[in-house]
Parts: sequence; structure tokens; C-alpha cells
Amino acid sequence: MIWIANLLVALVAVLHVYFMVLEMFLWTKPLGLKTFRHSPEKAHDSAVLAANQGLYNGFLAAGLIWGLVHPVAGFGFQIKVFFLLCVIVGGVYGAATVSRRILFVQAAPATLALIVLWLA
Repeated sequence: MIWIANLLVALVAVLHVYFMVLEMFLWTKPLGLKTFRHSPEKAHDSAVLAANQGLYNGFLAAGLIWGLVHPVAGFGFQIKVFFLLCVIVGGVYGAATVSRRILFVQAAPATLALIVLWLA
């Protein structure tokens, strides 16, 4: 069961790497505009903020990967729990302040990973 939990944690990490790339490098490109439903003008005006947000998503991914590769299983578990909770809190806040979609795209996968991790 732990391999399923780790697979879900890895999926959340990959999602956050994807979010990082979207926000840091593709924000003003066609894929970024379509994904976030922004006009080119709005994207241009908010590009620096998006890049900052993308950097934080990269940190979340790095933390989850750190938890996955840590050689001490108990400490790796704690790292994964901490970063999954950070993702969930960020997803709930984003859903409350920006778009409900964030709840399903960010918080739900992290919640599922956390539940399976606790059960493993």
C-alpha cells in the first residue's frame, strides 16, 4: 500500500512542477492564457506575481520529492505529510479566493495522497 501512497505523492509533486512551469514560463503564452483564462494584457500585468507563485509551487514539489527519497522512512513520512498539508491549505485558500477549480485540481489529489499515506 505504501507504493500506492508514494505514487500519489509523486503525482502531486508532478502536478506542482507543471503548475510551476505554467506560472513561471508559460503565463503569457497561449497555454498559460487558456489555462488561467486571462487576456494577454492581464497576463502581462500579473506575470511577475505568477512567477513568484510558480516558484512556491516548485518548492512544494521539491519538498514532496525530498520526502519520497529521504533514506529514513519515518522522517520521509513526516516530510510528505507536512508538504501535503501545505498543498491542501494552499488549495483550499485558492478555491476560496480565486476559483473553485483549485479545490479539485490541487487540494483533492493532495488530500487523497495524504489519506492513503496515513493508511499505508
